[in-house]
Amino acid sequence: MKHVNLRLPDDLHEQARAAADADDRSLNSWLVTVVRRAITPETTPNRPEGDPATAAPLRGSGHSPRP
Repeated sequence: MKHVNLRLPDDLHEQARAAADADDRSLNSWLVTVVRRAITPETTPNRPEGDPATAAPLRGSGHSPRP
């Protein structure tokens, strides 16, 4: 696992913290989810058993789906 120091403006940090809290996650876990979602292609391939692999939305933010 790699470590990254991320400097956020105070207002953005507060908003991210609030979104993570609303999703019952740590800020780190929430940020990992958001970054992972940002780099994942829009289309998700079907699972081998034919069940579409659709992501559930993040609770609290309403903007980013959860992987």
